[in-house]
Parts: sequence; C-alpha cells; structure tokens
Amino acid sequence: MTDSVPAASAPSTSSSVRFSDRFVAYVHQVCASTQARAALRRGLGLPVERCNYMHRYLVPWLRDHDDQHHHDARRAYYAVASLIAARPRSARDATPDESASVSWYERANLGASLGQAVAKGVLKENSAESALHLMVRQSSDAVHPGLPALVRQLLAGGIAVDWAVLLEDLAWWNRSRDRIATRWLESYFRAAGGTTDLAPSDSAEENDR
Repeated sequence: MTDSVPAASAPSTSSSVRFSDRFVAYVHQVCASTQARAALRRGLGLPVERCNYMHRYLVPWLRDHDDQHHHDARRAYYAVASLIAARPRSARDATPDESASVSWYERANLGASLGQAVAKGVLKENSAESALHLMVRQSSDAVHPGLPALVRQLLAGGIAVDWAVLLEDLAWWNRSRDRIATRWLESYFRAAGGTTDLAPSDSAEENDR
C-alpha cells in the first residue's frame, strides 16, 4: 500500500510561528510514516537534483508555504528534512523538543550543539573544533555532505539539534556566511565552556529574512 501524502497545511496558522518551525512540524508529521521517512532519508547529503524520492513529500509544502525561492533555501529544506528522517531511534523516541516556544534569539544553533557535545563528553574538543572551523570556511556545497555524519553523532549522544535554526542558517549560508559563522563559533565556545547563555542572533540578519 502506498502512503498518502499528509496535507501540506501548516500545523499552526498563527503568523507568529516562523516558516521554519512550520516546516519542521510538517516533516515530523510526514515521518510518522515509515515509507515516507525512508524516502526522505534517501536524500542525505545530496543536492536537490538527486533527491527524486523526496519531491512527493516536500513539493506540496513548498508550493503552498515557501516565499523564498532561491536555490540555497530549497536545498536547506531538503537537507533538514532528510536529517530529521535519518534520526536514530533514540532521538525519535526522545521527549518532544520545546525549542519553538523559546525566544528565537535564545535558541541553539549548530555551534551551540557542538559545544554541548564537548561539555558532555559526546565529542572530543579537538574533533568538534576542527569540524566547526572547517565548516565556517566552506560554501554550502561543501557543508551539506558532511552534515549527516556530524548530526548523527550529536543525536546519538543525546545532543539536541534545533532543526528550524539549522534550516534558516543553511538557507542563508552563502549570503551571510561570515555573520552566521561568527554566531556558531561564539555559541560553541560559550557552550563548550559551560556558559548557558547564547549569543543573540544578529538583528540585521533577522531583518533580512
């Protein structure tokens, strides 16, 4: 039996809910189906042009909700959907993430997640820093292929990833890499050093979105 595609409507119609959070909620809904989850997982690390099995599930949502049509944004949607679908069972069974209820400026980016992994002994400091410094020097074409293995390490170690924040960072990476990279690095060193407060997102970048 072929799974039907879930309705592409947003889980919440509130204008205060970010498009990225609406998309993440939709992907979680899609991933309730084993067949759909497997299809989305097949796009791990691949460009959109090679994600043929994902179109069935993502095109309806993007058609109705996406107001950012540039290539980087589309690839970010596909990348995050595949990463969510590829979560290890331990991460799928974990307590639902409540990050969407936290102020956007306080939510953890990938740098913060790496720092938390170091603080909790999930990743070695040298490995985490090397991975982070390599990513912040690269274009999104180089960043995307390395994300699946890195994210899986984080999730397997019980470190949460804020999918909506990652989605927006990837969507704007090639246009605002220096600004996003600075946030990742600052957040990493705060979290790795045990400081709980996160660096605020740059308000100028926020206005650009």
